[in-house]
Amino acid sequence: MRIRKKELGNSNIVGARIEKRRKELGLSQKDLLAKLQVMEIELNSSGLSKIEGQIRGVSDYELVAFSQILDLTLNQLVGLE
Repeated sequence: MRIRKKELGNSNIVGARIEKRRKELGLSQKDLLAKLQVMEIELNSSGLSKIEGQIRGVSDYELVAFSQILDLTLNQLVGLE
C-alpha cells in the first residue's frame, strides 16, 4: 500500500472519507472502480486517486454511487454525522 506523498487538496470534502472507508472494507482502488462501473459510473484510476486526494471534484451521481458502495449515508460521506 502506497503512502500519500502530497497534502490533500481542497476540491472536495469526501475524498479522504472515501479512501478511509474503502480501506476499512478491504477494497482496492481497482475493486472500487469495478463496482462503480457496474453502477454506470465511468471513472479511471487516475480520477479515483484525484478524488481520494481531494484534487478533483465529485459529481452528484458519483457521490450517490460512493455512498451506496461504501455503505455510508450521504451525511456520513460529507461529514455531517
